[in-house]
Amino acid sequence: MVSADTARTTLGVLGNIIALCVFLSPVPTFIQIWKKKAVEQYSPVPYLATLVNCMVWALYGLPVVHPDSLLVLTINGAGTGIEIVYIIIFLIYTAERQKRLRVLLVLLIEAIFITVLTVLVLTVARTVKERSMIVGIMCIMFNIMMYASPLAVMKLVFATKSVEYMPFFLSLACFANGVIWVAYGLIRFDPFIVAPNGIGALFGLAQLILYALFYKSTKRQIAERKSKGEVDLSGVMVIDGEDSRKVGSAPQNGRP
Repeated sequence: MVSADTARTTLGVLGNIIALCVFLSPVPTFIQIWKKKAVEQYSPVPYLATLVNCMVWALYGLPVVHPDSLLVLTINGAGTGIEIVYIIIFLIYTAERQKRLRVLLVLLIEAIFITVLTVLVLTVARTVKERSMIVGIMCIMFNIMMYASPLAVMKLVFATKSVEYMPFFLSLACFANGVIWVAYGLIRFDPFIVAPNGIGALFGLAQLILYALFYKSTKRQIAERKSKGEVDLSGVMVIDGEDSRKVGSAPQNGRP
């Protein structure tokens, strides 16, 4: 019979793999941003929320804070590095100066927060139990924020009836990640892992339901845009190597 420790380690390794998939799932989105040289309507909120979440969980996984949590430390350390790369790319291709400044301000606040929290936990809290309690409460708060961060995008989905700007693989990976870490936390009961990941699994499920509801309308909207693009191109004539629009032709790219 498999021991509880073996099962917990196995789930932890599986959780690391799935969590890595969560962190890497936005890669296609950022490849698209890189190709278009623009962030379009993509929001930086999920990546900022995930970054602070990973930093807090990495602190939680330290042996001096919560022993026997190496798998928590490794995946969240990797996640911190990955999210920083995403945010740097977002900053590079953000055309709006105000949006860039807001992102930088949030990054500064997060850096100050994690520094202050680390210093206080390691100097004020004298026992491992106290450190686990303090950081664990922070983990619950920020883990819920990370899972809830797509709510802004979900609002956009309802408004536009399109899931174009809510990456499917991120939603799927978040759901699977929540389920695995709930199982991990239940074996050697850890409420700081079970509670936020249970909520995260529900958020992930809600996003998958939205995909089922609006997938067809998204495809229809994309097809309509492509169709309009073909009509617009027909309204252009080439005269002496220069573009000239036909009188009465449809506007192109939203310009008269």
